[in-house]
Order: sequence, then C-alpha cells, then structure tokens
Amino acid sequence: MERDTEQRVPEPATRPPEAETPKLLSELLAAAAHRYGRLPALACGDRRISYAELALTADYLAGGLASLGVGPGQRVGLLLPNCPQFVLGYFAAIRTGAMALPISALLGPEEIAYILNNAEVSTLITVDALSSSLPLLRAAVPSLENVIVSGAAVPEGAIGFEELVGMKQQPPAPPDMQQDDVAVLLYTSGTTGRPKGAMLTHRNIMWDAAACMKAIDVHTEEVFLTVLPLFHSFGATVCMVIPILAGACSVMLPKFAPLDVLRAVTREKVTVLAGVPSMYGVLLSAKTSEEYSWRTVRLAVSGGAPLPLEVLHGLQQMVSHGTVLEGYGPTEAAPVVSVNPLYGVQKPGSVGLPLPGIELRVADDNDRSLPVGEVGELLVRGPNVMAGYWRDPAATAEALCGGWLHTGDLARLDEDGYLYIVDRKKDMIIVSGMNVYPREVEDVIYRLPQVAEAAVVGVPSRLRGEDVIATVALREGAALSAHAIIEHCAANLASFKVPRRVVFFPELPKSGSGKILKREIREIVQ
Repeated sequence: MERDTEQRVPEPATRPPEAETPKLLSELLAAAAHRYGRLPALACGDRRISYAELALTADYLAGGLASLGVGPGQRVGLLLPNCPQFVLGYFAAIRTGAMALPISALLGPEEIAYILNNAEVSTLITVDALSSSLPLLRAAVPSLENVIVSGAAVPEGAIGFEELVGMKQQPPAPPDMQQDDVAVLLYTSGTTGRPKGAMLTHRNIMWDAAACMKAIDVHTEEVFLTVLPLFHSFGATVCMVIPILAGACSVMLPKFAPLDVLRAVTREKVTVLAGVPSMYGVLLSAKTSEEYSWRTVRLAVSGGAPLPLEVLHGLQQMVSHGTVLEGYGPTEAAPVVSVNPLYGVQKPGSVGLPLPGIELRVADDNDRSLPVGEVGELLVRGPNVMAGYWRDPAATAEALCGGWLHTGDLARLDEDGYLYIVDRKKDMIIVSGMNVYPREVEDVIYRLPQVAEAAVVGVPSRLRGEDVIATVALREGAALSAHAIIEHCAANLASFKVPRRVVFFPELPKSGSGKILKREIREIVQ
C-alpha cells in the first residue's frame, strides 16, 4: 500500500558549488563572515544583522567572556529565547574553548538549578525578562560566578550583555581544539526522572549539519523561519547551524504564535520552514481574516515527533508549491538521523532514509538484528553520535553499548531501507516536540499527602503530539480535586509538563508483581 502514496520529485538540473566545510564549530562564524560578509544572517523584526556584524560581535563577546575567566573546559549556560543573543552566546562560548549549554526557557527554577549544578556552570547568559529566578539560582548553584543579562533592566550583581560587548575586547587566541572535543552540552530526557547532558562534539554537529544541508539542498538564497526553540537540538542544528553553513538568512521569532508565523512567512518570503507536528497542526487550524502567502515555501520539514497523516496531507496542500519532508533524530545524534529524500521517493508515514554515512539497525532485546519489516529498538551508528553523557559513565555505557546508539525507539525498516518509527520503548511522553519524564511529574504529584498512587501517561493529541495525563488514587478518606493537582504541578514544573487532565482511580491497575500497568491505564484514559 505504501507504493500508492509515494511521491517522486525530479532531480534539479543544476546545483550550487560546494564550499569547504569548517572542521570546528568554533570556526563556523568566521568562515561565514569571510564568504558571505554583507549578506543578512539574522532578521529580527525590522532589524537585519549581516554575517560580518554577527561574527565581529561574537568575537567581542568572546573577548568579554575571556576577561571574566571563561576558557577551555568550562560550561556557559544560555537561558535565552530565540534572539541574536542566543546565537552570539553560543558561538562566543565555543570560541573561548568552553562548552555552550543551552537551557530551555520553559523550565522552572528548580529544574534549571539542577542542570546548572550537574554541569557546574560557571557563567550564565540570559535576558532581563527571565531574570526573576536569578536570586534562587545564585543561592542554589555554587559554581555560578558570572551572570550576564541582556536588556535594559540588569539586576544588581549581574553584568550587562550590551555593556560587555560594547567594551570591544579582542577574543583570545583560538585554543587548541580538536574535532572530537565537546562543543555543546544538551540536556535531554531519560528514564531516571532527571535529564542527562549529551556531549556533542565539533565533529558531531558540523558533520550532521553538512550532511543534512546536502540532503535538503540548502542554498545561500534560502530564508529560514527560526521559530523552533534554539535550546532544542532540532532548532539549533536545522535553524541555526545549517543556515550559517550555507550563508542563508534566519528569520527569528522568540516564540511560536500562529499569526506571527503566518505574517513572517509572507513578509519575509520564507523558503524553508522547520517545525514539529503540533506546530503545523495549529497553523492548519488557524482562523484569520488576513491574507497570507505560502508560495515562497519550497520546503517544510517536520521532526521531533511522528507527523500524523492528516496533518501531513493538510500541510502538503498549504505548501502547494513546495515539498513536505518528515525526518527523525534524537538529541544524542546531533540530532538528524534520517529524512525523506528531497529528490526521490518520499513515503508518507516514514521518516525516510538515513543520511549518507549513518548506519541503522533494528534489534531485539539482545541486540540481534531483526529482519526487514520486524519491529525492534532502533540502533544508530555514525559521525553524528554523541561522545556520551556528561559525567555519567553507566548511562553512557548503556546508551552506546557495542558502539551503537540505543535510541529507545521502536522502529522498523522496509525493503527499501526507509525507516518507520512505531513507538517508544521507554515511557517518554513528547509534547510539542519536547520530552517529558513521567516519573518527574509523578514525583511532584506524590508530594501531595493525599495521594496514595500516581501514574503519568501520554495520550495522542492532534495539536501537541501527546497530552500528559495523570492518574491518581487517593489515600482512604482523603479529598483532593483535579484542579488542585494541576495547580500544584503548574507551580513546580515547566508548563508543557503539567497534566492536561487528571483521572481518579480507587486503585491503579497492577500486575501480579505489583507493578503499575501503564499500558492498561493508557487504554482506559484515551
């Protein structure tokens, strides 16, 4: 049946000449400034920032960071929305030899403090709009020496971002960095209830960006819409590193708002749109009296979660002059592993073929490869696979057992080598492309003294991919409303982790050994 829905796009007649890819992420901005100096790198509202200006400002910031003692081996946290300061902070940190550590601006103070402590972050860059939690973070994170805040309201004891850049301090001499040195720490979800820091090297990110750029045929003339959060690996690689590598322009939006997206696509003549299924679902259902044009969009890329066929077909109609491609990749793979081929057969429901140079296997619980069509855990091997988890040798050994990244995703491969993601081996919930640990939410619910049992599951959602649902059994004689549980979670968790619904049970279903049966619960609450 797959063959009936295949699409084939003709090979282009010509391709642009390929430029040599920098070996190190720390060299990328300088190389882009040399090649594309006057071309726009970033578009933020009415402001345009050229590649020359972006590289020079990043150098000044790197010089300022070095004057504060930031150098090789240190970690620089980036608690920022999509804005020029994120791009500058990311590349300036790496330029000093430090590791850039993007942090989700959606997390609560306790969650941020855990990451900062786990990575022993010495310097944090943020914006004044997010600075209310700084007193708590300073008290909770002993390693935090420098806080740099962008904006008009710089708190006492912090350093002004604009002031630091304005000092125009020259960057230090480039440290001796190798391709296999860690450039970025990206904290990702696991099954332990705590995020782990995936160590991505210069090689991981540069190789993955270059391979993906070639696969989707990105040109200098492209205009990317950067609405995916740059603290996420999908956004960072596809919407930041790839455009810089190609000399393209990124139109930056600080957050996803459907009307802002529609207006930006029309006004800026966007050619490449990258998003998660929930984002596309909202765009398809947006009601507006304004007129918008998608005629310039040649490519809409979807990742982060499975793309429902209903959304895929609607998106194909919206992007009538372009192509919709679904891809796949975990943070630990920098992240792009596969994508439906732009010039060739595209199979709806599949996340495509592996990028050239990446190997895939579908294996059973004993790591034995399974035949074509059978479902098992997806294993990945290639130059984009992380070096390991930060200071967690046990988790690293488990994830990289036998030299293959064990993704925890259940998948199958068809006879043509196309990859299909079937389910997740772990209990992970993906909300709008972002991972949620069920155990983390359960731990918060268990703080309520009235709660005897709690189990959190994900159920399908057309808009968000999945919704977080909490199931609860109360202690005998206790009273507690669903509203109270949701409010309690909202006060202790990032908004995307808060349950959308609470379902009460007299007692949660269990196996003979006493294990709570989440599969049974999921079937009941859907």
